[in-house]
Order: sequence, then structure tokens, then C-alpha cells
Amino acid sequence: MTEARETSPAALRRAILAIAAPSMLTNVATALFGMADTWVIGRLGDATAQGAVEVGAKLLMTLLVVFNFLRSGAVGLVAQAAGRGDEATQSAILARGLAVALAIGAVLLAVQPLVVPIGLKILGARGDLAARAAHYVDIRYLGGVPWLLNAVLTGWLIARRRVRLVLAIEVGANLFHIAMDLTLVLGLGLGVAGVAVATLSSESAKLVAVALAVLRDEPARRALAAARSRATWRASELLGLFRLNRDLFFRTLLLMCATVLVTRFGARQGATILAANAILFQLFSLSALILDGFESAAQVLCGEALGAGQRARFERLVRHILAWAGGCAALIALAYLALGPRLAASFSTDPAVVAATGTYIGWAVALPLAGVASFIFDGVFIGCSWTRALMLTMAAALFAFVVLLLAARPLGNHGLWLAFTSFFIARAAGQAWVLPRLARRSFAAAGAG
Repeated sequence: MTEARETSPAALRRAILAIAAPSMLTNVATALFGMADTWVIGRLGDATAQGAVEVGAKLLMTLLVVFNFLRSGAVGLVAQAAGRGDEATQSAILARGLAVALAIGAVLLAVQPLVVPIGLKILGARGDLAARAAHYVDIRYLGGVPWLLNAVLTGWLIARRRVRLVLAIEVGANLFHIAMDLTLVLGLGLGVAGVAVATLSSESAKLVAVALAVLRDEPARRALAAARSRATWRASELLGLFRLNRDLFFRTLLLMCATVLVTRFGARQGATILAANAILFQLFSLSALILDGFESAAQVLCGEALGAGQRARFERLVRHILAWAGGCAALIALAYLALGPRLAASFSTDPAVVAATGTYIGWAVALPLAGVASFIFDGVFIGCSWTRALMLTMAAALFAFVVLLLAARPLGNHGLWLAFTSFFIARAAGQAWVLPRLARRSFAAAGAG
């Protein structure tokens, strides 16, 4: 197919939706992990238990999501290699990614006694809330290694456009997770511990399924041979991987700093506001994960376009993905405007939590619209391996967030959500400013005009 035909509106629409649609559904299934936990524990009518699960899950998310570069780095590098038609490099990328995941997992297990109490203290957990959150974390912590390996393997499948298979695995894992939640928490009355065991079990089951799926690809089966090759571990290859992963690590760490501050400032306002903010954050996470389907399309398609040196296709992809994602964000905002209060109230039987959630539900409506451009630019930057710029724009946005958060303290919880919403707007503004220069430089280096 010629580049001109590949950049026609119909061809771009098909390419975008072929990745974005199943990715959206996959991410909705992923969101059910947190939403199922919040809903099931909320049936107990115990704000402290609900807050303990929120704090414990946030701590583990902070520890693990900073390593999400394992997935996003794999997507960008494999997509660029696919654009060049280079299967040997794809095998080597998989081997290196799995080795890094195992090494990180070993370190996390070793530092568990140190990081868990410190993390809970940073998140503002005290007394019974801290004790119950620690119990949750102690059970679920072993799931960190499967999570890290899943990140690499899932990134591999997405980059090779196997997103429908990823969707099937994610749906199956989440159905298993929900069944375990209902059985252990509501059936056996295990409370916070039941939620943790359900999540640990489903993460482990998903790893088995994803590994079997990856092994169906011939380049993946050659990954073991690649791992034994000296070329895979050349200093230049490892240094390039280190730089990319370092930038993505710090970028994600900065993002998690923002979410930790949201939790910490909520915890300072008491268990009721903390539980209400947990529900609002679940609604935001759901919208972000839906829109992340378009981010996945940007990662794969923009990475392929750069690998193939197709600048015209790249530029049209960016415009079309932004347009499609913006329309989707508007639909989500309208849905939350119409159904948000009722949906949020279904997450708790505590009248005070329900009332507090309704007071702040407007921020769940605003966040998809404020965040959509930054999500898509994230995908473009990751797909093209512009990780240094991604990290620096995130740092600038976090600085603006902290300044506004402190300035908006008199507004209470509204000030917290105002600052968080502005954080995404600042991210998008910085990314839009540097993108044209990065594109000119990268395509010039690739020999494109």
C-alpha cells in the first residue's frame, strides 16, 4: 500500500479504531479491578475498610506503575521495529524487557519491609486505617512480580496489533477477579484480606494466559535464543534501553506524585472525604482507561510511522487520533453529567460518603475533557521514544500542580480537584509546544522529508 493510500481518512480511521476499540474495552476490563474492589468493600458500609483498600491499592499502584515503562517502552520500540520489518530486534526487545522485569521484581521483594510502612505514612494513613491497609498490602505484595512480567508481555502483544487477544485475556481475568471478590468478601466475610487475595489470584492467572498467548508469535519463540546472543546485551543496546526506561520511570514517578498528593490531601480531610475521593478517582480512572485506547493507537501507529519514515502519515495520525479521542471524551463527560451522581452513590452504602461524592461529582465530568489531549500526546511521545521531552513536560506540569494545590487550599476539596484538573491541561500545553520540533528532528534523522 502506498503512503498516500495509507494516509486517506478512511484508512486512518480503520487503523486507529482497529487498535483503539479493543484497547478501550481492555482498559475498561482493567478498571474493573479497582472498581470491583471499591464496590464490593463498599457493600460492608465501613468507611475505614473502604479507605484501607484505597490507600493500600494506591501504595501498590505507586510502587508498580512507576515501572509501567516496561509496557510502554516495549510498545514504542517493538512498533518502530515492526515499521522497519525487523523481527530479530523484536525478539531481542522481548528478552531484554523480561530480564529487566525479573530484576525489578527481585528488588521490590527485598525492600518490602522498608517501603510498606514508609509508603503508608506518606499517604497519611494512621491508626486502624493504617493497620488494615498494611494487612491488604502484605497479602497483595507478591503479585508485583506477575504484574511486571504482564507489563512486558502485554506491551509486546499491543505493539504487534494483537489487541483483541489482549482484550480476551483481560476480560477473562477480570471475571475471575470479580467472582473471587464476591466469594471472599461478601460470601466468606474476609473483608480487606479478601479483596487482596482476589487481586493476587487474578494477576497470577493473567500472567499464565498472557505468556501462552505471546509464545504463539514466532519472534517471541526466538526470544530465548536472543537472550543467549551477545548482540542482545551489547553496551550500546543496554545504554539506549536504560536511557529510555530512565526517562519513562521518572515521568511515571512524577505522575504518581500527583496522585499520591491527591490521596494525601484527601486523607487529611478525614475518612469520609478520603472514601468519596476514592470513588471520584475510580470514575476518573475509568475515563482515562477508556481514552487510553486512543493513546495505545498513537503509540503503535505513530511508532510504526516513524520506523517507516512516513512523516505525512504521522502528522495525519496525530490530528485524527486527537479528534476521535476528543469526541469520546465529550461523550464520557455527558454520561457522567447524566449518570455520575447515581453511579457514584452505588459505590457506598455510607450516607456521608454518598453525600460527599455528590458534592464533588462535577470534577469527574471535567477531568476527561481536561485530560484527553495529554493522554494522546503521551502515546505519540512514547511511540516515537521522545521520552526525555515527555519527562520534562511532566515535571513542569507537576510544578504547576503543586503551586496551584497550595494556592487553592482555602477551597478545600474543590481546590484539590481544581489543581488536579489543571495538571492535565498544563501537561498537554507543554507537549503541544515541543512536538513540532521533535517531529522535524526525528524524521530528518530517519531520512524523511
